[in-house]
Amino acid sequence: MPEVQFLGHTIKSHGSKLLRVHMHDWLILLVLATIDAGLNAIEPFHRYVSSDMMTYLKYPLKIPDTVPMWAVPIFAVLLPCVIFLFHYFYKRDVYDLHYAVLGLLYSVLVTAVVTDSIKDAVGRPRPNFFYRCFPDGVGVYDPLDGDVMCTGDMKLVKEGYKSFPSGHSSWSFAGLGFLSWYLCGKIKVFDGRGHAAKLCIVLLPYLFATLVAISRVDDYWHHFTDVIAGSVIGILVSSFCYLQFFPFPQDINGWATRESIRILEENGFHSSYNRGQLGSSSRNASPDLLDDVEIGRRH
Repeated sequence: MPEVQFLGHTIKSHGSKLLRVHMHDWLILLVLATIDAGLNAIEPFHRYVSSDMMTYLKYPLKIPDTVPMWAVPIFAVLLPCVIFLFHYFYKRDVYDLHYAVLGLLYSVLVTAVVTDSIKDAVGRPRPNFFYRCFPDGVGVYDPLDGDVMCTGDMKLVKEGYKSFPSGHSSWSFAGLGFLSWYLCGKIKVFDGRGHAAKLCIVLLPYLFATLVAISRVDDYWHHFTDVIAGSVIGILVSSFCYLQFFPFPQDINGWATRESIRILEENGFHSSYNRGQLGSSSRNASPDLLDDVEIGRRH
């Protein structure tokens, strides 16, 4: 099947126009980032913890952890963006680059807001909560209700109430899960030719995200149910966000963006559209076609 080529649609020629059309989408990203910053600033719910409950929260406090939080955006956001850029330099399709970056950022930020909202609301103590609360190993409890009266660093205590769900896990699967979907469409994993090696490529990001999640249990920063919940959140959000901008990878044109396919269909570049396949006539689309369509959408 001949592929659709959008001639002359580069960052320089069409990037600013795309940004203007989707200005509100980008502004919502700023709103999501602000909300998440606020969720991290507020105090989480302090769940009741008695001396008996502390028996299960006395795991060692490992600092620094195996995968520090600052490293998560590097492999969950920057790495996918680098791959998107490599594909852009190969195909020169600014539509693909724009929707890939936009979808990735929505995946990560929506996941962050959902994860941190649940963290603050649940207030589940981490497995190493005892040594966050009592670094000297001497427990102090309220004589009236038996609740903990922490004597440790309040920043560590605050983070100690944010066990469920795992943010490392949800962020990793949100970013790397989106990357797996993207690679699945671009290398045409489900083209019916049976190249199992392609499956290995798209599963690598999921494997890496899984190892990150496991490290949170190994470091005693999370219970295993925390990382399962975080992983599920990341997988679901990344799937929804990818499918918002791209068709399912098994579609005949699963490598293209939904917007690119829609614009060509609506402008009659393939009158015999069949089962999602765009004909060769679409390869001759005028460089100004997408401009005209986008201008029409704004008026």
